[in-house]
Formats: sequence, structure tokens, C-alpha cells
Amino acid sequence: MRLRRQQGVAIITALLLSTLAVTIVTSLFWLQQVQVRSMENQRLQLQTRWILRGALDLSRLVLNEDRAHTPLWTELNGVWATPLEETRLDDYVERERLQGERYDATLLGRMTDAQARYNLGNLATNKALNPAEVAVFKKLLRNLNLDAGLAQGVANLVAQSGAAPAGQQGQPVQQSSVGNQTMALVRVEDLLAVSGFTPTAIDKLRDYVIVLPALGVVTVNVNTAPPELLSALVPDLSLSDAAAMVSARKTVYYRDAAGFTSLPQMNGKKINAAWGVRSDYFLAYSRVKLDRATLETQSLLDRTGGLTKVVWIREY
Repeated sequence: MRLRRQQGVAIITALLLSTLAVTIVTSLFWLQQVQVRSMENQRLQLQTRWILRGALDLSRLVLNEDRAHTPLWTELNGVWATPLEETRLDDYVERERLQGERYDATLLGRMTDAQARYNLGNLATNKALNPAEVAVFKKLLRNLNLDAGLAQGVANLVAQSGAAPAGQQGQPVQQSSVGNQTMALVRVEDLLAVSGFTPTAIDKLRDYVIVLPALGVVTVNVNTAPPELLSALVPDLSLSDAAAMVSARKTVYYRDAAGFTSLPQMNGKKINAAWGVRSDYFLAYSRVKLDRATLETQSLLDRTGGLTKVVWIREY
């Protein structure tokens, strides 16, 4: 009986040890699988960023070529305005794969003229308000069915904070609030700091304004501006006349100031705000999809110095 009892205990102990060993081995395999998946995800994210860098290099090249061919004006039918439709990159991305395996690797991109929007930094120069630019912003708000009284609060904020600085590696940096120092505007969402602005108002205004890292006043390009902003530039220009001028741009663009001011809708009207017919700031939108990883970005490109450079990149 004692021998049988000992044999029974030995069998149970062996079963427990076997179960413990299987559990440990299973846990090790699971941890190894998690680490492999984590490393694969990191590799995918790194590859998407390299693809994004290549897309930005292509955008810079296109803008440089555009400036070489049309240095005095910028128009919406330029090469830079041609969108890159969703393009498969499967054959151009290095990745270990099984024989016959397929996976999604696509790139989609487009560029828009940042100077087709109103630069909020124009509202003040050297912490002094620009009355003519404030009037432009007020009319823009009215054209968008927003409260024109909000313009003064934004202008005061810009005057108090100064221009938004550019940070390291093209990333924008906000100034810290110390004493009377006010945080600088960096993006449109920062307007929520102004009393009266709501998320709904921000959504309406988002495609019409921008914060550019320029120290001086940045002109609005009348070749690319929407009718709401075009009307805001000219005190006596109605929204319907501005829409007619935008419609005429499908066939004719303004290559100099005289081409714009000689239009019938501009007869007898004066422009006090900053405007022009060429642009040096552009927004590049990219979406990279690589297997499970997806990266959507918006980048600001600046070619004021001759060669185009990346000012900042924002991921979504």
C-alpha cells in the first residue's frame, strides 16, 4: 500500500511538472510572438516614414521645377497642383514575404497653395496691429457667416504673442506663458483661446486661414484664393463678383498685378491688403499605407529661399 501510494504521488508530481513545463514553454512562445509582431510593427512604421520622406522630396522637386518655369506667378493648373492618385508600392518596398504573398502598400498625395489662405500673422507686425489686414479678416468672417467681431480678438492675440517660431527639424514650437507672454498661434485650432470661438467656427474657418512662420506680411495669391477670401481682400467687391472672377480663372490667370486690377469687377476699386500672383508656401498631404501601418500627414513647404524646404510635418 505504501509503495502504491508513493507511485501515485510520483505520477501526480510528474503530471504537475509536465503541465508547468508546457505552460512555461507556451508563455515563452507567446512572448516571442509578441516581440516579433512588435518589431514588425516598428519596421512598418519606419518604412512608412521613409516612403513619406521620398514623397516630400518629390514634392520639393516639383515645386523647384515649377518656380523655374513660372517664376513670376503661380496658378492652379501648374504641375504642382496635379494630385498623385493612390499608387501601389508593392514592388518598390523591401519586405520579407512568403512566395506569392501580397500586401497593401500604397501612396496617395496632393499639394495645395498655402497662400490661397489668409495668414493670421498678417494681423499684426512687430506687435502692432495692421488695420487694413484686420478689415480683411473681418470681411472674411462675414463672408463665412461668422461673427466679424471675433477678428479683433484674434488680432490682439497675434499682436501680444508675435509670430510663431519654427522649432527643430521643422517642428513648430509654442512659446511658454511667462508673465504677460501669450502663447503664439501655431495652428488654426489655437483660435479656441480667443473668446467667442467654437469648434464649429473653427471647422468653417479651417480651409480659409493658416499660420505661416514668416516674420513679415504674407501676400494672398489671387490666382488661387477662393471667392470668400478674394472678396475679403477688396472692400467693395461682392461675393458674387468674386465668384465670377474665380470662375474666369479656369481659362485665364493673372501673371502680374495689372492683369488682376484691370478686370471689370475691379473697376474703381482699391486693395489695401497684401496680395500677389505668386506663392512660396505650399501644403503637402500624404497618406502611406503599408500592410497594417497607415500614416497620414500634412507638411508645410517653403521655397522663399530658392530651394524648397520642409518647415513642419504633422501626423494624423
